Amino acid sequence: MSTWISPSILAADFSRLGQEVEDVLNAGADSIHFDVMDNHYVPNLTIGPPVLSALRQFGISAPIDAHLMVSPADRLIGDFIEAGADYVSIHPGTTENLEASLLRIKSEGAKAGIVFNPDEELDLPDSLTEIVDLILIMSVYPGFGGQSFIDTSLDKVEAARTVINRCERPIRLQVDGGIKSSNIGEAAKAGADTFVAGTAIFGTSDYAATIKELKQKVAEANDA
Repeated sequence: MSTWISPSILAADFSRLGQEVEDVLNAGADSIHFDVMDNHYVPNLTIGPPVLSALRQFGISAPIDAHLMVSPADRLIGDFIEAGADYVSIHPGTTENLEASLLRIKSEGAKAGIVFNPDEELDLPDSLTEIVDLILIMSVYPGFGGQSFIDTSLDKVEAARTVINRCERPIRLQVDGGIKSSNIGEAAKAGADTFVAGTAIFGTSDYAATIKELKQKVAEANDA
């Protein structure tokens, strides 16, 4: 699975969001991470389907991964797919029937993701690994950007990689939270191939140099 750097637009300048997204993609980003918070499942409120739709109308064609930190999740799944999400990732506790919700995501034309918080066990029975296209390991507690990386999340990344290797399906393993140049290599060594970075990218003045450095750290870790 190729390495993806996925900037989180939560850290972008929303007054010029379309241009910001275009700029990070031109600088070497591979996909865009779209954080959705509802002031219910998490204590913050962010953005909805119209913003994603606006990015598509602006001309953004790269993969967009909508991470739904909302409860209940089912009400919004179709809206985000209709708005243009390529991946829709949900948390197990936000739906009454996780398997049915994941199957719905796929039946409506998107790839399905499942998210595990730092305090949650990695519960991935075969019935789910035969469905999901992305496993997201949170390395911070969801709800706010700019948090510090939780080192113990690396154990969960390793466990998820073992599950993916065993099932032999092309499942992306994403890590999100506090990712930066000083720790992305450790996340890569643990088995992640998709890395969400917010302030580590949007907080710098040279997106291309930052993304190049992140990818280089991943390459060095994979070659070690």
